[in-house]
Order: sequence, then C-alpha cells, then structure tokens
Amino acid sequence: MSTPTRKDMWAVTASVDGLGDLGVFDTFSGGDVDSDEQKYRPGAMAAPVSLGGAVEMANVTISRDYVLERDHPIAHTLLALVGVATIRVAKQPLDFNKVPYGRPFVYTGKIKRCLTPEHDSTSSDPGMMEIEFVPTGTVA
Repeated sequence: MSTPTRKDMWAVTASVDGLGDLGVFDTFSGGDVDSDEQKYRPGAMAAPVSLGGAVEMANVTISRDYVLERDHPIAHTLLALVGVATIRVAKQPLDFNKVPYGRPFVYTGKIKRCLTPEHDSTSSDPGMMEIEFVPTGTVA
C-alpha cells in the first residue's frame, strides 16, 4: 500500500542562532538541488558522456502569518541578523494522522532576507513574515 502526500502534509520548523526556536512556518519554497552538468563529446560521433558537475541548491523561503504576540517581539532582532545569523529549517513529512514520517529534510544557511508584513490599507489579506536564506552544502 502506498501513502500519497499533499502539499499541506508537512511540518516546517525553524531555529536561528541568537534567537532559538522560531516554531512552525506555513510555507516552504525553493531548496531544489541542481548540478552544473558537463558533457564531453568523444570523437567519431560517439554518444556524449556526462561528466556531472558542481552541485548547487536554490535559496529557501519560508513564511507564516505574522502573529503580534509571537513575531513582533523578535522582528527587530531577526532583521538585524540578516546576512549574519545561521538558520536551520526542518521539513518533516506527516501522514494522514499528522504523525511525523521518516527523517526530515534539514536545510542550514545564512539568512539573506527577512520581510515583515507589507501594508495595504485596501486589503484584508493575511500579513505574512518571510525569511529567505542561502543553503550551504546539501540537504541533511
């Protein structure tokens, strides 16, 4: 029997050096792993040979609804840590009963960007906080 997943069947948590555990986030994007693949074409019209290449990970962005009591007390510190602090994000799959399944994907890197909620007096959309970071190494 196979267990399919949906986009909402993940628990994304983050912690930042200097701030500690930030709790659960609502969205996760990026983190795809790609390579700079090189091909060699031998003589006599032989088929190309893949030589592989350097591996690179795309930036990761996490976000959540900005809750005043939880997020506002840490917002100034978080903004000051951009370009300096290391963030660790775990993306844990959940089964249909909300039970963690297997090992989480763990991403670590330097915070590149932090966004507090945008303002628009004509909108009632949720105010979101975003953190973008540059992953180092590969997924643990």
